[in-house]
Amino acid sequence: MADQPTLAQVAAEAGVSPATASRVLTGSVRVSTSTRRQVHDAMSRLGYVRHRAPRGTSARRSDQLVAAVICEHTPRIFSEPFYARFLSAADEVFNAYGVPFVVMTATPATSTIAAPPLVTGSFDGILLAGARERHPLAITLAASGVPVRSAGRPPDGVDLPYADMDNRDGARQAAEHLLLTDRRNITVIAGPPTLPGARDRLDGFLRTLHAAGMTDVPVAYGDFSHASGAHAMQWLLQRSPHLDAVFAASDPMAAGALQALRRAGRRVPDDVAVIGFDDAPLARHTSPTLTTVRQPVEELAVLTARMLLMAIASEDDVPRGNPILPTELVIREST
Repeated sequence: MADQPTLAQVAAEAGVSPATASRVLTGSVRVSTSTRRQVHDAMSRLGYVRHRAPRGTSARRSDQLVAAVICEHTPRIFSEPFYARFLSAADEVFNAYGVPFVVMTATPATSTIAAPPLVTGSFDGILLAGARERHPLAITLAASGVPVRSAGRPPDGVDLPYADMDNRDGARQAAEHLLLTDRRNITVIAGPPTLPGARDRLDGFLRTLHAAGMTDVPVAYGDFSHASGAHAMQWLLQRSPHLDAVFAASDPMAAGALQALRRAGRRVPDDVAVIGFDDAPLARHTSPTLTTVRQPVEELAVLTARMLLMAIASEDDVPRGNPILPTELVIREST
């Protein structure tokens, strides 16, 4: 059997020092994007896999341990309904298999701290969620050799198995509903453009309107929070005072839009129709109740957790393909 390539060989192949290659592997922010790509390309060409200590060599434990890594600031985990639902459902799966489940946050700024325990053998597998473009930890995990499954499509250029929901089709359903109810001055409150799922929602919505001949569709951006939805709605009212519909890429942003419309004296749905995305519990408690796209958050969590457990148990016999779960428009009073 041929010897496995070493980190020094990877560094030589990439034309960098071993210290630089090591910093890339640990997610250091001190490495440029171009250098990081050189090192990962060299890893791929040589077939380098990060060495992990054999099971049972650690005195700390001999059983399995997994981590859920949320690529957001900690307050978002507690304020964003998606993460509360996702983590609760994933935890049930891991508990059923007797696998301890650790939750970590990792922003680009904290990747240097988060990466070492994740890639050096402390965890048997990693569940990744919320990774945006150029997130150094996502890039590091993709080259680490540790079993990783992404909840949601990973950023472009990051090769990780994943499960996702059909964000584009959910947005298409929202756009078609507004067209069928004769809304003609339609606007959008999109999510963060660096997040793949948010881009997919915007793309699916705009493509449907463009196919119907609507090419001038004002777009504001938020961060999925209630406050950002209210601010975006205020901007859209100034940009397009005669708007008669808004699609918000999350229910909290849609709730913020409802508040801004109420303050502006616009009646919903008489003057303006509002559609959200999530079918979070708050969608049934807004006034009026919110038409929204139901995303199968719990099903996504269960699926990705099971995919990760399968990868840990048998990395040589894991089903291929990235499953996509369907979304569904739920019509309520806001349209």
